[in-house]
Amino acid sequence: MAEPEHPGENEKVAESLMEKISEKIHGHDSSSSSSDSDDDKPLPADSVKAKIYRLFGREKPVHKVFGGGKPADVFLWRNKKISASVLGGATALWVLFELLEYHLITLVCHVLILALAIFFLWSNASTFINKSPPHIPEVSLPEKCVLEVASAIRFEINRALAVVRDIASGRDLKKFLIVVTGLWILSLVGSSFNFLTLFYISFVLLHTVPVLYEKYEDEVDAFAEKAMIEIRKQYAVFDAKVLSKIPKGPLKDKKKD
Repeated sequence: MAEPEHPGENEKVAESLMEKISEKIHGHDSSSSSSDSDDDKPLPADSVKAKIYRLFGREKPVHKVFGGGKPADVFLWRNKKISASVLGGATALWVLFELLEYHLITLVCHVLILALAIFFLWSNASTFINKSPPHIPEVSLPEKCVLEVASAIRFEINRALAVVRDIASGRDLKKFLIVVTGLWILSLVGSSFNFLTLFYISFVLLHTVPVLYEKYEDEVDAFAEKAMIEIRKQYAVFDAKVLSKIPKGPLKDKKKD
């Protein structure tokens, strides 16, 4: 006859089976509870931040809006020495042309005369003083770069012409009023400043406003949101009292049909 199995071994086998079953049950409970806790967790900061109103509907950081390269670093003062040098150079040119009344063509001609004279004398004197002549690099514009710039300018001009045509056709009264108001304000500014001063003011604003906005963007965006709500309310009142009473053009009627 076969000997009966030892009762201790049977108990150990039963205990190991019970432990495996309990581990599976607890693992399932912990996974379900962790999934429930994940559902109960608050939304990440990025998703909450995405719901915050941003000026002009901006979705990217300010640095990315400016291209994210070296120009963006200059505008946002990532390298203070370079940004200060660029702004100081622009200020020096404005003082030279505007306050000292130096002419651009005269300045360019004088600089070229001085540079050509230095290189010419250096190249001829190098044989007498036993020194190597100056190395003048060959400079040429790559065809691909010129074509890309020309294509970008062409695209922007065509888009501006399409906007002008759309406004002149009488399809969008709101856009017409915005453009006319903007041109009128620009004409007032142009009558007060010449082109060089206006360009310099724009250059200074481009180097100061973005960096200040990046620093205080939350406060500025909150204020801009309130301002946009108020502007929309006033425009709705103006639309109800004035714009809605203006007869619609034939193009708009055909578009609806």
